[in-house]
Amino acid sequence: MKRVLIITYYWPPSGGAGVQRWLKMVKYLRTYGWEPIVFTADNAAYPVTDNSLLEDVPNDLLIWKHAIWEPYEWYKKFIGRRKSEQVFSGFMQEEKKASWKDEMALWIRSNFFIPDARKFWIKPSINYLIKQLQQHPVDLIVSTGPPHSAHLIALGVKQKTNIPWLADFRDPWTKIDYFRQLKLTKWAADKHSRLERSVIETADIVECVSWHWAADFEKMSNIKVEVITNGYDDEDFENIKTQPSGKFSISHIGSINRDRNHKALWGALKSLCIHHEDFKKNFELVLIGKNDAVVYRDLEAFGLSSNLKRIDYLPHKEIASYQCNASVLLLPLGDMPSVHGLLPGKLFEYLAAKRPILVIGPEDGDSARIINETNSGVCCNFFDEQKMEKQILLWYRLWKQGNLKVQSKNIDQYTRKNIAYKMAALFDSIVS
Repeated sequence: MKRVLIITYYWPPSGGAGVQRWLKMVKYLRTYGWEPIVFTADNAAYPVTDNSLLEDVPNDLLIWKHAIWEPYEWYKKFIGRRKSEQVFSGFMQEEKKASWKDEMALWIRSNFFIPDARKFWIKPSINYLIKQLQQHPVDLIVSTGPPHSAHLIALGVKQKTNIPWLADFRDPWTKIDYFRQLKLTKWAADKHSRLERSVIETADIVECVSWHWAADFEKMSNIKVEVITNGYDDEDFENIKTQPSGKFSISHIGSINRDRNHKALWGALKSLCIHHEDFKKNFELVLIGKNDAVVYRDLEAFGLSSNLKRIDYLPHKEIASYQCNASVLLLPLGDMPSVHGLLPGKLFEYLAAKRPILVIGPEDGDSARIINETNSGVCCNFFDEQKMEKQILLWYRLWKQGNLKVQSKNIDQYTRKNIAYKMAALFDSIVS
């Protein structure tokens, strides 16, 4: 077999969305002639852990680790958090108002930790990998980000060894939703752009998860960017027991930050509760994951708190059951400049659950494209409250009749096995 080194910060026992893509890729790559070696961080400060994901790691997989220092202990001490508290990436406001210390910590993070808080892992990892590769040569290197420090590790190794390199972007870099929320000086913003350009111009292949994002990367430099979407592991959906709760449940799995908190949706649900007494009695909003405090404030303001079922976190192996037993699966996208390319990993698991999907986002975006091509649900623009209300009422009436189903098609192309096949074919195109 040909050998591929995969540089990834997120690896079990890390939980959350960031670990899924390459964990599942590693699970199936051997089927298509590639032996993976994983390089990851030792003692990383993961925001969430999920030991159940270790079950997907092949027993005889070669895993290299190097110690990482991250500034989170300093950060927690500076802003007055307990050592035991976990720090979540992205921007989700908690119940307390941001203090001057929070603002100062954000400014420091934005301007001194470039490209991210894992920057101190870059140079030691380059030196470590060059020594390892002398004894264990590989045919190809893959880096996956964010964090984009992983790409800079690969860049350093590429410059020293000239091993072919594929840069995988699970999210954009300078066009990611929270980039505009960083308190960047012009110097810091320019440095991000220079580093991003050096990665996309040096990698042998640049690849990302959606078509609009590929077009954005192509505009930065005259290169062809490949698209390999995320997917779902059909093994995760075997032997799921159907046990509906008896409620018309609209369920969301994952985080809802401020950009994904859509008042038009809450308004549509409020209107249905007011004008349809039985809807108020039968409706349940299920939120599984960490959410911005503004979500709960708005649900209270719209009179929906009594219909809320809140679960802060579930191990990944338990999520499929909730997805399959939901009446409707909710996918609110962030109202941000890069939203047209936003294809959350959960969308593909929603497809596997075969429940109607309600996407809140642009009707000409990549999520809407997949929903329409697979006949898996409906997409409503951010502010189209009337369409949301009409569609939810239609689904509710079908639910009452016991006839709420989805006639999806062509979803098999998004199994993790097929995605790994496409990735292996891309590897083969680099290493002939």
